[in-house]
Amino acid sequence: MRIAVFPGSFDPITKAHCELIERGLGLFDQIIVAVGVNASKKGLLAREERLQLIRDVFPAKAEKVLVQSFTGLTVDFCKQVGAHYILRGIRNTQDFEFENAIAQNNKLLAPEIETYFLVSQAGMGHISSSIVRDVLQHGGDISSMVPATIIPYLKGKI
Repeated sequence: MRIAVFPGSFDPITKAHCELIERGLGLFDQIIVAVGVNASKKGLLAREERLQLIRDVFPAKAEKVLVQSFTGLTVDFCKQVGAHYILRGIRNTQDFEFENAIAQNNKLLAPEIETYFLVSQAGMGHISSSIVRDVLQHGGDISSMVPATIIPYLKGKI
C-alpha cells in the first residue's frame, strides 16, 4: 500500500490543503494528514479541534484520508505509520526553497522516504492558514478559502 504523510499545522485546514489531498489520492492509496505543532505560529484552534475539523471535511473518505497528530520529526512519524512518502504543497518559489531544504534533510535522515511536491492549482496559491486566521479575525469573508463545512465553527472562534 502506498501511504503518504501530509504534515502541517492545518490551523485551519484550507481549500488549498483539501485540493492537495484530493490530488494526492490519485498518487497514493492512503494519505495520513499529520497535524503537528509549530511553536513559531500563533494558533487559533487546539490540536483536537483541528483533527476533528479535518475529519469533518473528509467523512466519505475516512478509509483513505486518516487524520492523526504527531510530535517530533516527520520522518520518524512516517516510520511509525509505515509511510514511504511525504506529500507537500508548493505555492511559490519561497515555498520551494523552504520545502526543498527540508526534503533534502529528510532524505539524509531517512533515505527510504521520498518527498513529493505538488504545485498549487491555479487560484489556490494565495491561500494559507495564516491569511485565513487574519481575515477571520478582522471580520472578512473566508468562504473562498476554507471548506464550507468548517465556516460556522471558525466564526464561533472569533
